[in-house]
Amino acid sequence: MQEEILKAYEVIKDGGIILYPTDTVWGIGCDATNAEAVAKIYKLKQRAETQSMIVLMSGEKMMYNVFKEIPEVAWQIMDLSENPTTLVLDGPRNVAPNLIAPDKTLGIRIVKEPFCFKLLERMKKPLVSTSANITGQPTPKSFKEISPEIIKGVDYVVNLHKDKIAGKPSTIIKLTSDSQVKVIRK
Repeated sequence: MQEEILKAYEVIKDGGIILYPTDTVWGIGCDATNAEAVAKIYKLKQRAETQSMIVLMSGEKMMYNVFKEIPEVAWQIMDLSENPTTLVLDGPRNVAPNLIAPDKTLGIRIVKEPFCFKLLERMKKPLVSTSANITGQPTPKSFKEISPEIIKGVDYVVNLHKDKIAGKPSTIIKLTSDSQVKVIRK
C-alpha cells in the first residue's frame, strides 16, 4: 500500500488526476486546491462545473482549514454515522474555486479507508472524490465496471482493491450556518 500511496501522491503533486478506491465507490480525484486539476476531472466526466464534487479530508485540522465555522451538529452527525456520510457545509475557503457550488457550499467526507486516509496525510490537502463514471451513466460498483474512457483519461490508476464490490455511495446531508439540516441522499 505504501508504494501506491507514493505513486498517487507524486501524480497528484504534479497536477494529475487519479482513479482510486474510496470507502464507498471507486473515485476520480486530485488535489482539491488545484483548479486546473479539478477542471481535468470535470472535462473527463463531461460534467458542468456548476455540478460540484465532494472532497475527502483526514480529520478536524483539515476541516478547519477549509471552513472557518463548522456547526456543532456536523460533529455529532459524523460521530453517530455508521455509514460513510458526506456533509455539505457553507462558506468553504482554501480550495479550488471551481469546486465550490453556486450556493457557496462544499460537500466533504472524513475518510476512514486506510489508503485514502494515508494519502491525505501525505498530501496535507483535501482530495477531490467523484464517482468513476461519465456524468449521467450508472456509478460503477467495482473496478471492472469502470469504462475504458475513464481509465484511459486519468494519469494514474491505484493498484489496490480491484476485486472489491462497492457498497452504496455516501449519505449526503446539507447543513446550513443557521442550523438547518436537509438529507439530500440516503
